[in-house]
Amino acid sequence: MTPTMLDSWWLAYPVLGVVVGFVAGLLGVGGGGVMVPMLTTLFLAQGFAREQVVHMALGTSMATIMLTSVSSLRAHHAHGAVLWPIVRRIAPGILIGTFGGAFIASRMNTIPLAVFFACFMTYVAIQMIHGAKPKASRDLPGPLGTGLVGLFIGAISALVAIGGGSLSVPFMIWCNVGVRHAIGTSAAIGFPIALAGTLGYLVNGWTVADTPPLTLGYIYLPAFALIGVTSILTAPLGAACAHRLPVAMLKKAFAGVLFLLVVKMLHSVFG
Repeated sequence: MTPTMLDSWWLAYPVLGVVVGFVAGLLGVGGGGVMVPMLTTLFLAQGFAREQVVHMALGTSMATIMLTSVSSLRAHHAHGAVLWPIVRRIAPGILIGTFGGAFIASRMNTIPLAVFFACFMTYVAIQMIHGAKPKASRDLPGPLGTGLVGLFIGAISALVAIGGGSLSVPFMIWCNVGVRHAIGTSAAIGFPIALAGTLGYLVNGWTVADTPPLTLGYIYLPAFALIGVTSILTAPLGAACAHRLPVAMLKKAFAGVLFLLVVKMLHSVFG
């Protein structure tokens, strides 16, 4: 493949970053649900080895989310929407779950897990569309319970390529956290997810032979850099919209994203 062909494909990465950053800021998700299928398609078009493209898409996506999440969380923090006590309680479980999940992602049969997850998230999305409210007495669990929830969210994020926000936002809303605070806190939670996932895919891909040039582990550096630059710029715009749109509209938008992520995940597993 010639450098000219590579350069022409690289033009798609900043455009993808614009979309990823805005969605991340608006809904508190990392953007992996958008990036992974798009990167897989772009990597295949560039002629990368088929058996490596999914792992590279996951690793590159995780690395990019580190940049996007920092930009998004700073914007939400400026609006006072990040509940840092929740972040501190859930982060240890997130780190362990995501790092471990990255190691077993290529070895575990994910079909039963994917089916359960798809059913659960569809139920959550329907509840959000109908405006179902949690019990007024329900609250966040204690430090141990929150840590176990973080372990689950991290493991699922690595195993089925769904960003942590698609789980952490519904979980916090279910525990009577306001939707804007749930989105802002989820943006902060995205950083430990991305950090642990990046390290996991970096280590897993370190000794893999015949990866493309400019690849570090399973991270394709041109995509990481070009998506990262534009996503950093658009994440604050999405965050600003999140604090201006009506709550009901935000819930419906998030429910729509959950449906799309479920379809994407099932397609990836069964396709």
